[in-house]
Amino acid sequence: MGRKQISNREDVQLLVNEFYIKVRADKLLGPIFNETIKDWESHLDHLTTFWETSLFIGKKLDKKYVGNPLEAHEKVDAAFNNSITEKHFGIWLNLWYATIDEYFEGDIADNAKRRARKMGTFMYLKIFEARQNKNK
Repeated sequence: MGRKQISNREDVQLLVNEFYIKVRADKLLGPIFNETIKDWESHLDHLTTFWETSLFIGKKLDKKYVGNPLEAHEKVDAAFNNSITEKHFGIWLNLWYATIDEYFEGDIADNAKRRARKMGTFMYLKIFEARQNKNK
């Protein structure tokens, strides 16, 4: 299969679905995600909407993302005894990049990588900050 541009929700859905196949199979990430997510179909649709909203800013979309990913990730970290580290985010990001490179190319694919890198860094810093605030 040749690589193509990310141009619509179906492309984003392919990216998200294939990415989470890798995440769920990963030795470090899989147990966290598989224990936390109870309804994968709904979760994947929600994440597709998140990424579609993030990548197609200004485009009229049928669905817009609503949620607080930071709060969700802080809760997951707390549920796993504050054990999420930069290694988790590094693996997550490497799997994201690998999935994009497997299926896609172009400006939106590059933007998906940049956004994930920034989001992962921000998310980890905020999780670390939440731990510090909890211990005060």
